[in-house]
Amino acid sequence: MARNISAQPSRALAEFRLLPRLTTPDTVPAKIDLRTPLVTCFQSGRTLRLGIPIVSAAMQAVSGSEMGIAMAMQGGAAFLFCSQTVASQAEMVRAIKRHKAGFVEPRTVPPDMILREVFALSKKHGFSVFPVVDAERKLLGLIRRDDYDLTRHGHLPAQERMVPRARLDVGVEITQLEEANELLLEGHHSVLPVVDKKGRLLSLVFKKDIHEHVENPLQVHDEKKRLLAVAAINTHDYEQRVPALVEAGVDALAVDSSDGYSFYQRQVLEWIGQRHPGLPVVGGNIVTAAGFDYLVAAGAGAIKVGMGGGTICITQEQKGTGRGLATAILDVVEARDRHFEKTGRYVPVIADGGVVTAKDVVIALALGADSVMMGRYFARMDESPAEKVVVNGRLMKAYWGEGSARAREWKAARYGQAAFVEGVEGLVDYAGKLADNLPETLAMVRSSMASCGVADIGDLHHNAEMELVSALSIREGQVHDVVLPRGASADDSPRSWGD
Repeated sequence: MARNISAQPSRALAEFRLLPRLTTPDTVPAKIDLRTPLVTCFQSGRTLRLGIPIVSAAMQAVSGSEMGIAMAMQGGAAFLFCSQTVASQAEMVRAIKRHKAGFVEPRTVPPDMILREVFALSKKHGFSVFPVVDAERKLLGLIRRDDYDLTRHGHLPAQERMVPRARLDVGVEITQLEEANELLLEGHHSVLPVVDKKGRLLSLVFKKDIHEHVENPLQVHDEKKRLLAVAAINTHDYEQRVPALVEAGVDALAVDSSDGYSFYQRQVLEWIGQRHPGLPVVGGNIVTAAGFDYLVAAGAGAIKVGMGGGTICITQEQKGTGRGLATAILDVVEARDRHFEKTGRYVPVIADGGVVTAKDVVIALALGADSVMMGRYFARMDESPAEKVVVNGRLMKAYWGEGSARAREWKAARYGQAAFVEGVEGLVDYAGKLADNLPETLAMVRSSMASCGVADIGDLHHNAEMELVSALSIREGQVHDVVLPRGASADDSPRSWGD
């Protein structure tokens, strides 16, 4: 007989509903604060915080550098997938850190570099501006993509077409971003080179970053104003992967495992704590209080909760292990709160698996999670790395799990992990750009929190009122007893039914 058998059913997020409470002038949607802690490094006392309580999953079909940039701009984070080479993942981190960097450490070119070679660098790295410097790194000028025509000028050296320093606005020994931004806004150029007193190039500051910050006030960044970059690692090549990611500028790591309650994950967490004591690390995935206690004792600064509940995950079917996400969150949050009362150390919890809609997000947060991880939701968008396909006239994107055959081909070649699959590959409807989707989801989250009469996520944790609902109650809350035209959904406008 099993050591312990619970007769209580494991609950899913869909089985809970929030009860409305008094909405006040302080809890209207426009005033709802969605900021939340992502992960803490208790050795350094450093906590990374997000502007929104949503992150994208560490999956090949979801989180590459484009998703990382887009999520950080919106206030969230993308967990860069680790089922790739160390070098390619490190380059993803660099791409995020370079996108909006405040003081950018730029790639430079010598004055005699042929413009055809400059163009090749531009195509490879996505840059349109290169500082031209001499052997002592003294600034000579800037070469921009608009300064030359490849057909006409491709054979010329950069110094022939560059904008010389004398015609540039240049900051000398500037260390405050506010001062650099003031020079940019008062000047006539889109980029400000910053040099030392001897004229040697230190960095670049871009005007586009000022405008992007105004348009995206919740964006998350490091102390140098570079966008936040988070990367997943595994328990196999971490000794090579972690140093490369640290060198690339990663802000936090997450150990990626469908079952994180293991000796091997503890080894990874302790190894990072000894060699990179200031680096925050997310542990997981776990679904029990015991798993929480084990990983926190090993040094995890946040815990990812969930096993087998993802859209394309079949761990529960294949192995018989797992737990309903709602029950898992409740158990782990209770352990988190006990740990906080005992030690004064608050360990954020990330709900992962089966979080699909805004309703799921709010339910997970109300149960005690600090943020949620979503995969399918983001796989549909332009910024995901997956390819677009047309099926029966519908534009779709491929979506596969890290435990699927497609992802495991990479792992099998390196770790021998292909005995069986724990995920499938499918298709999801294409949804367009992240910036055209995520704000609507966040608006629904804020509206729900307003109905609950809470002002922020901490308030939701302490004051939300919830109840279990029956299957009939769930059906009652959905569209029913009405006929929709074939192919139409409840979200469609009647005017579009004949299109």
